Amino acid sequence: MKILVINGPNINMLGIREPEIYGKGTYRDLISVVESAAARLGVTAAFFQSNHEGAIVDVIQEAYGNYDGIVINPAAYTHTSVAILDALKSVGIPTVEVHISDVSEREDFRQVSYVRTACIKTIMGEGFAGYIHAMEVLCEERKEEED
Repeated sequence: MKILVINGPNINMLGIREPEIYGKGTYRDLISVVESAAARLGVTAAFFQSNHEGAIVDVIQEAYGNYDGIVINPAAYTHTSVAILDALKSVGIPTVEVHISDVSEREDFRQVSYVRTACIKTIMGEGFAGYIHAMEVLCEERKEEED
């Protein structure tokens, strides 16, 4: 199974940006955590991070026929991007939305997720472990499809 892990704006600033909310782990630390979990789960994980909405749309479209699942943390684009929603809907790849913090306990504008309707599950507030949880969900979804 091949999983594409997509991260949106400012995720590259992990460890620097608001560590009281996002923790002290860096983006490199996040990749290491996900790579270790992927190896344990027997899946291949590829990574993409961009601060640009169009680049995220492009990589989602390029995933069609190449990946079995997507883990996406659209970051700020969660609350604004119909384009990312439409890209996810167009490729039809099982997708799990992840947020490091619990956005349900944050500002009002963070309560809206455009991408959620294209996702099989949303995981929030689990820190980096949320990405592992998301991969486990995708593995279980694949297993159910095969049964």
